[in-house]
Amino acid sequence: MNVLEFIMKPTKVINREGKEIPIDITKIRAVITKACDGLSVDPMELELDAQIHFTDRISTKTIQETLIKVANEKVSIKYPDWTFVAARLLLHHLYKESSLQRGTPYGNFRNLVSKLVDEGRYDGRVLNEYTEMDFEMFEKAIRPERDLLLSYPGLKHLNDRYAIHSKDGKWFELPQDTFMGVSIYLALAEKPESRVYWALKFYEVLSNLYITMATPTLAQARRPNGQLSSCFIDTPDDSISGIFDGLTSFAKISQNGGGMGVYLGHVRALGSSIRDYAGVGSGVIPWVRLYNDTAVSVNQLGQRAGAVSIWLDIWHKDVIDFLDLKTNNGDERRKAHDVFPGLCVPDIFYETLSKGEKWYLMDPHEIRTKKGWALEDSWGDDFDKRYHECIQDDSISKVEINSLELMGLILKSLYESGGPFIMNRDTVNRLNPNKHTGMIYSSNLCTEITQNQSSTIRTSNTQVDGEIVSKFKVGDMVVCNLSSINLGKTNTPDLLSEVIPVQVRMLDNVITLNNLPVPQATVTNMKYRAIGIGVSGYHQLLVQNGIDWESEEHVKFADRLFEEINYHAIRASCDLAAERGAYPLFKGSDWETGDYFEMRNYKDEKWTKLASDVRQNGIRNGYLMAIAPTGSTSVIAGSTATVDPIFKPVFTEEKKGFIIKRVAPDLNVDNIHLYKEAHSIDQEWSIKAAAARQRHLDQSQSLNLYATEAMDETSFLNLYYNAWKLGVKTIYYFRNFTKEEEPVKEECESCQA
Repeated sequence: MNVLEFIMKPTKVINREGKEIPIDITKIRAVITKACDGLSVDPMELELDAQIHFTDRISTKTIQETLIKVANEKVSIKYPDWTFVAARLLLHHLYKESSLQRGTPYGNFRNLVSKLVDEGRYDGRVLNEYTEMDFEMFEKAIRPERDLLLSYPGLKHLNDRYAIHSKDGKWFELPQDTFMGVSIYLALAEKPESRVYWALKFYEVLSNLYITMATPTLAQARRPNGQLSSCFIDTPDDSISGIFDGLTSFAKISQNGGGMGVYLGHVRALGSSIRDYAGVGSGVIPWVRLYNDTAVSVNQLGQRAGAVSIWLDIWHKDVIDFLDLKTNNGDERRKAHDVFPGLCVPDIFYETLSKGEKWYLMDPHEIRTKKGWALEDSWGDDFDKRYHECIQDDSISKVEINSLELMGLILKSLYESGGPFIMNRDTVNRLNPNKHTGMIYSSNLCTEITQNQSSTIRTSNTQVDGEIVSKFKVGDMVVCNLSSINLGKTNTPDLLSEVIPVQVRMLDNVITLNNLPVPQATVTNMKYRAIGIGVSGYHQLLVQNGIDWESEEHVKFADRLFEEINYHAIRASCDLAAERGAYPLFKGSDWETGDYFEMRNYKDEKWTKLASDVRQNGIRNGYLMAIAPTGSTSVIAGSTATVDPIFKPVFTEEKKGFIIKRVAPDLNVDNIHLYKEAHSIDQEWSIKAAAARQRHLDQSQSLNLYATEAMDETSFLNLYYNAWKLGVKTIYYFRNFTKEEEPVKEECESCQA
């Protein structure tokens, strides 16, 4: 007698059609055996550990759910393959449910799309622009066996969060339907005669998990009026209309699934003057609270609260209160627990810090009034000159603080709340390839985006035929269009060279097809056609190559790898420009002048030829490289997240209502020593590797730092000082939780690529 026969007593079950049928033990056993086939697990263990005690009229769905749950719980360092057993069991369930409507799991792709279009869940253009013969080609190209690439967390996350379901849940996308649906939608931006060709190319890179698209793109591409971009950056001016128009823009963006970074450095400080009335300005904090309340009130597509980071200059008079926003002590009326503070730090602050000298806090409005220029509108040597001019001007009021004391307050906030995020503004602007058309004031919610910003200013409200018409001088509202290379899969030079050009094309199509919620974002998106190519599976790739995180070999490897990625990205965008035209602001950019290549010391024959081609053909995308968090999409990819080290080889995580066991990819007894945990790593090595990567990123990276047992106050401070010294542009969270605690969830899934 086998295990199931021993546990079970004869009974009947309710099948998927709702019919009462006799139990068939052999079928259950066959499902378990098939799920375990070819994996390093024992199917008999699952039978035994599941302990399925049948009650009369138990449903086959309940049996299936029990088996999945137990398989997931069995994932361990020694037996990581149980995650794929759980995935196969879930696939079996999804295939059965799908077959009830489609005859076979992947039968008649066009019919599925048509049903979802009829329900308003799917963009009808895909039916209008593709022929029945095209859909036959798409259906033949679908590869169900690629479902087996998905781990249990990846499959469940893809099905629950990204696949489109009909209103009654009966018609739904299987994994390959999702990948094909995104592909045929993005190919709508291609010429009619080449749409099918590119749709199939896009499907290849998505279905093989070579790349992942950012959360909004994967979820919204193919939905009606889909908003495909991850994150935005706004720069309100110092006026009532500027601030409230900014709040309205944030509300619309959050409602459509986007996160936002907001630079409030133009806003006057507490006690500033208003219309020549001295001392009446309320400062930045009340406006921060309004953004906080808007984030809570206007959620992201009903899935989670809105997410916003607020950025302020380190010399702003309100910065000390700003650092206290998320603490639990003090006046609650001056708190904002749901925003994420960020500081914009110039070189001169670090230089002052190194000498232990005084730092001065000032009011940007007072400076504008008395000097006729804005201190925040400059960077580098110009900023240094103006800063010194201000502190020597006795007519400008100042708060004097020792730079070490201010840094101590920053470190205290970092240790208690994980923030503020840091942007080294001079480094960012010095390496900005589009400095000819503007400057960068702040970063986004996840600190990987650094693009030109400027305020959209309301110029008039006019009554026309009984209507009020508002006019604006449109500024640069930054838009993030993101995708990540899965380095764990795309782990050879040949694959990188094949995949990246397809990825660049897909992202450029995202820009063309996007439905952005505010018009100024559309204007900026079209001007720069900015994209952000990032990565997941970075730690995984190091392990695959036998490289220790804490080693010079790691730093050299990072340098070579990202130079290679950057080369292919620029080459692809240059080739695309030859086909479609350069982005409108290409003339005068560092791309055209060659300064981009010179500043990064790209001087060998390969790079010289590419620089010449860029000068001749232009480049399609004004910004190219940005490493975003991939906390959500790396689950689907089955890779380690972004450029982070792993948290633990195996850990339990609750994500969107379900508990999963995450296991480091390709984990085995021979490589576990290379999977060093984040809190065990000397963070200086992470900074050195980030600096090596930074040379090849025209934008930035979501660099997390982790608390370690050996970290004292001096070494803590030195992490941030050394990051600046080595040329790192931005720093994301300081992760102050122990190895015994669960990891902090990413606060904005919309920003995850």
